Amino acid sequence: MTSLSALHRILSENKSVAVVGLSAGVRRPSYFAAKYLLDRGYRVIPVNPRYEEVLGQKCYPCLEDIPERVDIVDCFRPAEAIPALAQGAIDIKAKVLWMQLGVINEEAADLARQAGLEVVMDRCMKIEYARLFGGLGWMGVNTGVISSKRPLHAVR
Repeated sequence: MTSLSALHRILSENKSVAVVGLSAGVRRPSYFAAKYLLDRGYRVIPVNPRYEEVLGQKCYPCLEDIPERVDIVDCFRPAEAIPALAQGAIDIKAKVLWMQLGVINEEAADLARQAGLEVVMDRCMKIEYARLFGGLGWMGVNTGVISSKRPLHAVR
């Protein structure tokens, strides 16, 4: 598990993020998270062979096609796709392999760590940024898990 101090450092020091699986659909979690990161000064590089552009940023079909330095490879892909993405992150000399909420792949994590990358699993960059730098209640983090309001369906 990644400590809060490590998450804070990773989010503070690394500003270019290749978002693998970024969708152009405005209601998709990848779109929402990438927009949030863009609005906070991160360089977001979409990686998805389906699109030419997402959020006004040129989209690349794969990590290896990105012509600039990438600090974080943020994966919005299923766990079984992560080993290949970990190898791609290694090949482009990224610093961090980040797997989104619900995505856990120990094999890929071990591969990335052995190559010197930091690994974050089962966490959302947007949520972690908001939690560590303020703004968790802004821009739609409404998980329904923690709330001061009684749910409408609660028994009275």
